[in-house]
Amino acid sequence: MRESSGVGLLAVVLLCSLTGFAVIAADRAPEMWKLIGISWFAFVAMAGAAPFGARSAGREQALTLVWGYGLASGAMVTSAAVFLLPQAFGLHPKIGGFGVAAGLLTGFGAHTVGHRFTHADFGFDHTALELSAHALSAGVIIGIIYGNMPELGPLLGLAIVSHKGPAGYAAARRLAGDGRSVSVLLLPAAGVGITAIPAALVQLPANQTINAAVFGFAAGVFLHVAMDFLPSCELGGEVYEVAQVSDDAHHLLDRLRLHAVGSTALGGIVVFLAWFALS
Repeated sequence: MRESSGVGLLAVVLLCSLTGFAVIAADRAPEMWKLIGISWFAFVAMAGAAPFGARSAGREQALTLVWGYGLASGAMVTSAAVFLLPQAFGLHPKIGGFGVAAGLLTGFGAHTVGHRFTHADFGFDHTALELSAHALSAGVIIGIIYGNMPELGPLLGLAIVSHKGPAGYAAARRLAGDGRSVSVLLLPAAGVGITAIPAALVQLPANQTINAAVFGFAAGVFLHVAMDFLPSCELGGEVYEVAQVSDDAHHLLDRLRLHAVGSTALGGIVVFLAWFALS
């Protein structure tokens, strides 16, 4: 586990180095400032939530988890629908639609097949490994989007990485409950920035068809992630694992379903209000 913590610290050093590069590059590419903000927001959200998750291990904190996931997933669904889908369909309705479908199916396939690797021993914590793969791939897409749409505001990126807080909380809670160190979460916390900043240098060809496919694919992937984080209050789910600490888990799940609906709706409303205020 000491090696895992070392990788996490190395990831933080790499993020700091890439941030320095992005600051220098921002003279010619102002969108780098947005990526710096999004990258560090993701890092602070996950790394900052981890200690709270570790302290909550063994206690019933299902309501906190539902609201964290609900707000984040509601914001992600709304942001992808508002900022990415119109862009993809505007460039080419049919190709953009195929891109969305490909993104959704690829996200599902990667998540499902990737779960098999959690049963293999890579010498690294499985929870951190799965979160890291997700963060690094999301960073690539965020970087390409902002690198090719410099006019795009930071709201989309912040909404997309908003789930890092509840994800870090839940992962740290699980790690601490198993007696493992939460410092391994430094890698997935830094993962978005590690790939987003270099990916912003990738320039897509001036081809509407290709761009429609890329933006549609990005929207599909983010929609899959958003739906994956919807707080499902069903037996066997992550919320249930936390809720069963309670003496009356079934009654608690019934109440949490109302909170799940309210939190996701509020997450979408927050994005709408922010867009309305900034437009």
